[in-house]
Amino acid sequence: MNIGIIGAGKVGTALASVLKQKGFFIAAVSDTMETSLENAEKYLGKDVLYTRNNMDVVAAADAIAITTQDSFIQDVAAEINGKADRLDGKLIFFTSGADPSSVLKPLDEKGAFLGSLHPLQTFPDIDSAISVLPDTCIFIEGDERAIPMLKELSENIGAKVYTIAGEHKVLYHLSAVFVCNLLSALMYAGKGLMDKISIDFEPFIPIIEATIRNIEKKGPLSALTGPVVRGDVKTVKAHLASIEDMELHKKVYKALSEVAVQMAEERKAIDEKTAKALKDALK
Repeated sequence: MNIGIIGAGKVGTALASVLKQKGFFIAAVSDTMETSLENAEKYLGKDVLYTRNNMDVVAAADAIAITTQDSFIQDVAAEINGKADRLDGKLIFFTSGADPSSVLKPLDEKGAFLGSLHPLQTFPDIDSAISVLPDTCIFIEGDERAIPMLKELSENIGAKVYTIAGEHKVLYHLSAVFVCNLLSALMYAGKGLMDKISIDFEPFIPIIEATIRNIEKKGPLSALTGPVVRGDVKTVKAHLASIEDMELHKKVYKALSEVAVQMAEERKAIDEKTAKALKDALK
C-alpha cells in the first residue's frame, strides 16, 4: 500500500515515519509551506515526492491521509473532488478526532473509500509523536470498504484499534478533551491558587501521579478522594470562602464538586442529608 500525506505537520509526518518503519512506502507528501516539506524530509528521507500540489499525492498513493488542520479538511476534499476524474480503489481518510468521514463526500461517488483514523494521543512535537504512537490506541470509522484498510494501517501505527460510529465522533473527541486538554487547564487553575501563596507546582506532582495511577487501576469513580466524598461540608465552605474574589476558580470548583457529589452518591459514600448539605453549599 503506497501512502500519501496531505499536510506535513506533526501528525502527518509522525504517521508517515512510523508507517515507513513498518515497511510501507511513503509515495508523496504535500504542504503549502516549503519549510514543512523540508522538515518532513528529515524524517522520511529523499525517496519521497515532496510537493506543494495535493493532486500529486492523490496520483501517487493508494491511501491518502489528510493531516491538515481540521478546518481545512473539507477544502482539501473539495479540491480533490474538483480536479480528480476518478478515485477508484483509493482510500482517503483524515486524522481529525471530531469530524465523521462523511465530510469527505462526495469523493465516494468517484470511487474513493472514505474514513477517519484518529490516534488518541497528544502530540507536542514530531519526535514525541513518533515515540508514543506505538503505544497509542487508534480509533477508526468509515465506509465498509475503508475499514479493512484503516485497520491494517492502524495495527501498524498503534497498540490497539477501536472502531467507532461516525455520529459518535464528537462525543468521543469531547471525552478526550475532558481527560486531556481540560486536565491541563485544571492544573493551570490549581497553579493559580499555588501562586497566590508562593508555592511551587513541583511538590504537587507526586499526588497528581498517584491520582492518575489510582484512576488507571480502579477507574475514576473508585479513585475519588477528598472532602466531598468524605461529606466534609465545613471544608467545602472554607474552600469557597477562600476564593470569593476569584470568580472563574469558584465556577470551576463548584462545577467539579457537583460532579464529585454525584460520584459520592453513586458510591453510597454519603447519605441523603449530607448530599443535600453539599449541594446547598455549592449553589
